[in-house]
Amino acid sequence: MTWNKIVECVPNFSEGRDLAKIDQIVAPFRAKAGVKLLDYSNDEDHNRLVVTLVGEPEALCEALFEAIGIAVQLIDLNQHRGQHPRMGAVDVVPFIPIKNVTMQEAIALSKQLAERVADAYQLPVFLYEKSASAPHRENLAAVRKGEFEGMAEKIILPEWKPDYGPAHRHATAGAVAIGARMPLVAYNINLNTPNLDIASDIAKKIRFIGGGLRYCKAMGVELKDRGITQVSINMTDYSKTALYRAFELVRIEARRYGVTIVGSEIIGLVPMEALIDTAAYYLGLENFTMQQVLEARIME
Repeated sequence: MTWNKIVECVPNFSEGRDLAKIDQIVAPFRAKAGVKLLDYSNDEDHNRLVVTLVGEPEALCEALFEAIGIAVQLIDLNQHRGQHPRMGAVDVVPFIPIKNVTMQEAIALSKQLAERVADAYQLPVFLYEKSASAPHRENLAAVRKGEFEGMAEKIILPEWKPDYGPAHRHATAGAVAIGARMPLVAYNINLNTPNLDIASDIAKKIRFIGGGLRYCKAMGVELKDRGITQVSINMTDYSKTALYRAFELVRIEARRYGVTIVGSEIIGLVPMEALIDTAAYYLGLENFTMQQVLEARIME
């Protein structure tokens, strides 16, 4: 890659089951100059598609603009059911500065895309995280609260007027949150119980808003096809709240119910440092640094 400036984006779409629709949504990210599709994964229980891509700012915005248009056309949230909360066909579009890009530039990029999307697709857009226009809009969970079904009434309240686009919910595509943020790790921990109440209770205890880990958001999810439940986690700053801390806290809280962890998963891509930090903890490595990682030295 010879790009001077690199931005990462991880758009989430509310479609995890129809492979034909998923292919159409992902198509604008393939074989495009200035854009590289790194990963995409769909989850049928969540009924959600998570795409990870990087690119030069302008090229990335063009590809996203096209994909969002396709999703708005294909996805009808009136027919959508899934375990993951959602308020839009395109639910969230975060920009993450990677190389030679400041957070301010990422914020400007998010606003540029937000304005285009609102005008072209008549889609209400909320700016969130670092791009938020007010403190109560920073947290995605607060913006999304009420989901698609509740957005029709929420959006007409003065405090929830969209930053861009019409002040009414799109009839089929809902609304979208667009913003800039630091790298996030989507990390799920599976439990050997079908009881959703247990997973939800554990999630409440480990997330920051419930008195848990500072940079952790979590909720309980039912995985019906496997007969188990999951604590679905977003680690918003892995450098300050490590993955192993979330894993161990879930293990501790699960013990009171006689429940154990049967596995965990990472959705999308993860920074190497997040995994090295966890490996160093479980191996009991002393004074270990990223400079001792072969791949990290090669990429210098």
